[in-house]
Amino acid sequence: MSSQEAPAVVIGAGVVGCALAQALAKGGRAPIVLEREARVAEGTTSRNSGVVHGGLYYRPGSLKATTCVRGRRLLYEWCDAHDVPHRRCGKWIVGPRTQADELETLLSNARACGVEELGFQDVRELRQQAPFVRGEVALLSRETGIVDPVALTQSYRAAAEDDGATFVTSAPVLGLDLHGDRWRLETARGSIESPLVFNAAGLHADEIAALAGVERYRLHPCRGDYFRLPSPWRIPALVYPVRARHAPGLGVHLTLDLAGNVRLGPDTRWIDRRDDYAPPSDEEALRDRFADAAAKILVGLRAEDLSWDSCGIRPKLRAPDETEDHDFVVSMDRPGLVNLVGIESPGLTAALALAETALALVR
Repeated sequence: MSSQEAPAVVIGAGVVGCALAQALAKGGRAPIVLEREARVAEGTTSRNSGVVHGGLYYRPGSLKATTCVRGRRLLYEWCDAHDVPHRRCGKWIVGPRTQADELETLLSNARACGVEELGFQDVRELRQQAPFVRGEVALLSRETGIVDPVALTQSYRAAAEDDGATFVTSAPVLGLDLHGDRWRLETARGSIESPLVFNAAGLHADEIAALAGVERYRLHPCRGDYFRLPSPWRIPALVYPVRARHAPGLGVHLTLDLAGNVRLGPDTRWIDRRDDYAPPSDEEALRDRFADAAAKILVGLRAEDLSWDSCGIRPKLRAPDETEDHDFVVSMDRPGLVNLVGIESPGLTAALALAETALALVR
């Protein structure tokens, strides 16, 4: 792609859109990035748990599996090179002895996906490190970590701008039509034309695709709430239950942030609105359900220990009545239009690899 060509356009300035922007700009085609919100990383990215996923759960050979494993390696290299706050804290997946076979199956799946630094943990050692953790068997993923999602996204943006990219915020895309070999984008801040458009609009990616006449995608917003634990609950690694078969998420688990704060979540609840970030109307009942779920992985936690923290919304392609997850979609559905749809977890981890995948379609 020659730098003399008209600029490409990236729709969406979340973590995936900004990763795409820096990859385009580094390759000599600095894009224009359109963001509907007033700031970069304002939407789903800012509400991400910040987990750098190992890549254990996905179908070997799937886009989720390959981009998660490669993206994780690229992410750690990027964070080291650009001083992005992160930590390889590791993750324990714990359960009763009756779930040992399920953990063996997960271990085999993860190895088939190329996951490194993974194996069973001696439970006595686990209890010495984290006496709050419940479990008779435990799988340890040493390459799982945490990162500051907004700082990471801002670092992608800064690199893109250094190579000539332009970011336009408060610019929702209202129209997207192909005229000859150019896409005409109507936004709240005017119109623009480009021969190449990347749709990385997250929760609104299906709507953007439909504007361009691609109506095969439908996203189902899935809310996940988080509850904060008090300061005495200091645990050195993430703690997950064994995932229930066909579950839409990984189960309520314990996550950390870089300041050492501890949260439980997210759960999974399909909702109608894509902007429903208000505190839950059933907060007390939800808190009780979280405490019950957390009893699978923690000892001594009481519902009254928990306080509601925040929530996020996943852009799921999986409908509420389906039993299997969908893979990521990265597809050139019309000439010069690349759609990235259903980029839920592990999208943050996979972002740099997803950018590679998208760019490979237009080279």
